[in-house]
Amino acid sequence: MSQADKGESRVPDRRKRNIPVAIERRKANSAEKRRTSERRRQIDPTTCEREYTEEEIEFMKAMDQYKRDNRRPFPTWSEVLEVLIALGYRKVASPGPLPGLCSQQSQPAPKG
Repeated sequence: MSQADKGESRVPDRRKRNIPVAIERRKANSAEKRRTSERRRQIDPTTCEREYTEEEIEFMKAMDQYKRDNRRPFPTWSEVLEVLIALGYRKVASPGPLPGLCSQQSQPAPKG
């Protein structure tokens, strides 16, 4: 039974209408620029508010490549560690305090 047979009226889809706008804000080539922009593909645009070091960019590119190659949009911490090791990082110093506010405010009391 169709909707008309049931007594229901169908509202036309508003997205199919061509409504003129006062100012066209979309640029003709903006989609092309987005598609071809290497920086946009390699680095999350929400974090582009600062300049990255070469090491940070190398790590971000390696993680991006790992996620694409392995179809893993959310790698585990073990996988992140594997990427770091593949980049040549090794633990050579004894552990120190972690960066951030928490490590500056309070350190755990030594056991003993």
